[in-house]
Amino acid sequence: MKRIILLGIALFMFIGIGSSAVYSQNVTLPASVTNEGKPIKGGILKVGIVKDEPFQGVFLAELYENRYDAAIMSYASNAIFEMDGNFQITDEGIASLDVNQKENKVTISIREGVRWSDGEPLKIEDLILPYEIIAHPDYTGVRYDTEFKNIIGVEEYHEGKADKISGIRKIDGRTLEIRFKKLSPAIFSGGDGLWTYAAPSHQLKGIPVKNLIESDAVRKNPVTLGPFKFHKIVPGESVQFVKNPYYWKGEPKLDGVYVEVVPSSSVSVAIGSGKYDIVTGFAATKWPEIQKYDNIDILGRPELYYSYLGFKLGKWDPEKREVVTDLNATPVGNQALRQAMGYALDVEAVCEVLFFNFRQRANSLIPPAFKGYHDASLKGYTYNPEKAKRILDRAGYIDIDGDGFREDPEGNKLEIKFATMAGDPIQDEIAAYYLQNWRDVGLNVTLTTGRPIEVNAFYDKVEADDPEIHVFMAAWGTGTNPSPSGLYGKSDAFNFSRYTSEFLEETIRKIDSPEAFDPSYRAEQFRIWQQYMAEKASVIPLQFSYEIVPVNKRVKYYSVDYGNPVELHEIELLAKESIKSK
Repeated sequence: MKRIILLGIALFMFIGIGSSAVYSQNVTLPASVTNEGKPIKGGILKVGIVKDEPFQGVFLAELYENRYDAAIMSYASNAIFEMDGNFQITDEGIASLDVNQKENKVTISIREGVRWSDGEPLKIEDLILPYEIIAHPDYTGVRYDTEFKNIIGVEEYHEGKADKISGIRKIDGRTLEIRFKKLSPAIFSGGDGLWTYAAPSHQLKGIPVKNLIESDAVRKNPVTLGPFKFHKIVPGESVQFVKNPYYWKGEPKLDGVYVEVVPSSSVSVAIGSGKYDIVTGFAATKWPEIQKYDNIDILGRPELYYSYLGFKLGKWDPEKREVVTDLNATPVGNQALRQAMGYALDVEAVCEVLFFNFRQRANSLIPPAFKGYHDASLKGYTYNPEKAKRILDRAGYIDIDGDGFREDPEGNKLEIKFATMAGDPIQDEIAAYYLQNWRDVGLNVTLTTGRPIEVNAFYDKVEADDPEIHVFMAAWGTGTNPSPSGLYGKSDAFNFSRYTSEFLEETIRKIDSPEAFDPSYRAEQFRIWQQYMAEKASVIPLQFSYEIVPVNKRVKYYSVDYGNPVELHEIELLAKESIKSK
C-alpha cells in the first residue's frame, strides 16, 4: 500500500513488533490493553486528533494529501486488502491477490456480498475507477508517479491517446486482471503501482475528475466500505460517524465514532478530564503531562515514519510531470554546504531533552523497522560542529567581512531561507535551536516568511517550489512498502527536494526490478541507495519516531500492534462517560 500521507505518511516489510514495543533505551510501552468490566451496548467512541489548525477534509483515498484526513478516513476505510504484521497482503480482506511473476500480471478477486455504506454492491468497476481517476489527464493530485506508470497503458491514457487503460481488464463481476511492465517484491506490500482502495463508481462516475476534490461526494457525503459511515461533517473541526449497517465483517458494536480536532495546547488537560477515549497524534514532548494520569493506558509502537531536512535543488515541471534539477539556481546547490548543515544540527539533544527519548536520531531514509533493508552501518549526520566548520572552510565558505557569517565561495553574501511548520511551542523551540546551530558554524539561516508556517500553507509553498524556500523540515509516513519509488523518483511529485540523477533513477529501478525477488539483491540495492542519498545530502534524515496513544480505561480492548491491530467494529465501551483522572 503506497503512502502518501504528508507530515506523518502510509507502507513495509515490518518485522519484530509483538504485544509490547521497545523502541529506544528507557522507552517501553505496551501495544495493547484489555480493561476489566462488562461492556455497554453501543455508545459513541470519542477520538481526539491533535492538530493546531483545521483539517482539510479531502475524504477520498485518491486525492487526500495529509495524515489527518487519512486518520479520519480510517474509520470508514475503502481499503480492499488486509495486511499481516510484516505488511504483506493477505487473503483475509475484501479482495485477494494472485501474482503471476512470469507474466507480470496480478489477478484481484473480491468477496461476494460486499456492499457500500449506501447499500450498493461492490463491483469490479469500483476497483477500476481509482486507476482511471489517478491516470486521468485532468488529475491534479500527487499519486500519478513513477510506480503508477508501471501499469501497462496508463501513460497512453494519461496523455489522452487511449480512452481506457489497456493493462486493466475486467474478467467477470468479481475478478480483475492488471498487467504491469515489470513486477518486484513491492507488489506484495501494495507497491509497483497496485492501488489498494476502491472508489464508489455509482457515486463518482459522473463527476469530472477536475471537479472531484470539491465535490459533495468527497467533502460532504462520502460513500465507504468501512465499519462506520460519515454522518455529519463540520468542516475543519469534527466528523460524526455512525455504524455502517452493510459492513462486510458484521455490525459494529459501537453506535458510532466522534472525531474532533484538539489543539496541542489543551490536549493533555482534555485527556485527564476524560473528554476523549482515544487520542491520536499525541506529541512525545507532552509525555510528562500525562504519564501519571490514572484514567488512561498509554500504548505505543515505533512509527513508520522519519522526519527530514530537505534542500530545494530544482523545480517540478507540471507539463512534463517530472523533476528538473538545477544545482546552480539555489544557494544550497553545493553538496559540501548541505553536508555541513547536517553535521551542525544537534538532533541528539532534541531527541533526549525535548522528546524524552521517544525519538532517536535517524541515520537513514529507511526506518529500522525494515530490518532486512535498513543500513545500520550508516553513521548519518551526527552532531559535529567542528567537522561542519572544516567542511565549510574546505569548500570556500569563509567569513570575509568579519560579521560572523560566511560568504559563498564567490564572496557573495549568503542567506539561506528555512521553512518549518507552525506547531506547539516545542516545535518552534526546535526550529529556533536549529537556527542557532547553524549560526554557531557561521551560516546565516533565517525563517521563510520570518516565522513558522501554518501546515497547509507550508505544504502549498513546498509543493509550489516557493523561491523563498531553500531548505525545509518535514516528515514522511513511509507506508508498507519501503521502496523510494513514489518519493524520490524523477516522476514523483512528492520528490520535494527536486533532486534526481541517472544513478538515482537506476538504483530506484533496481530496487523494484524483477531481480529484486532475490532478497539479497534487493537488500544490496537498498544499501546502495541509502549510502548514495547520505552522500548527496539532498535530503538529510533527522529523527525516527515512536507513536504514543493514550486510551481511556472505559475502552474494553484496544491494540496498536502492527501484527494484531484492533478490529474497529469490535471496539466496546465500559461506561456511559469517559473516566476522569483523580
